Amino acid sequence: MTIDLARVDAIVARVGKDASKAIPILQAVQEELRYVPLEAIERIAATTEMTESQLFGVATFYAQFRLKPVGERLVRVCHGTACHVGGAVGISEAMEARLGVKDGENTPDLRYTLESVACVGCCSLAPVVMVDKRTFGKLDRKKAAQIIDDLEAGKGGAR
Repeated sequence: MTIDLARVDAIVARVGKDASKAIPILQAVQEELRYVPLEAIERIAATTEMTESQLFGVATFYAQFRLKPVGERLVRVCHGTACHVGGAVGISEAMEARLGVKDGENTPDLRYTLESVACVGCCSLAPVVMVDKRTFGKLDRKKAAQIIDDLEAGKGGAR
């Protein structure tokens, strides 16, 4: 995948070049590209006061940063205690079957990324799936797969 480094340059120009801007720059790059590619880190280092190792350290320290491409939609299946008791394993299996990918993978068209997470903080709705910023609760396998069907049909915009 070729990265448009002009987009990275524009972010640096807008956010700033000193070391205090590392997190905002990486956040902006991730917002723009949906992840922080190594090429972007190299370009940021070349055009700011920060080194590649400093930027890589920040990007790997914070869980919010992704160093691999993610799908247009992020599907997170909660596996916290309440969700686990409520059937999170089955929800993950249903999502894997519906999307045709395993946990942690992207669909080949990069429309979806599926991942298990420790807790999304909605225990009263367990079991829970989040798609982007929208939460779906009190799910079973069928309802979980239906979320993707609805998204594909243009219903239930999850953003």
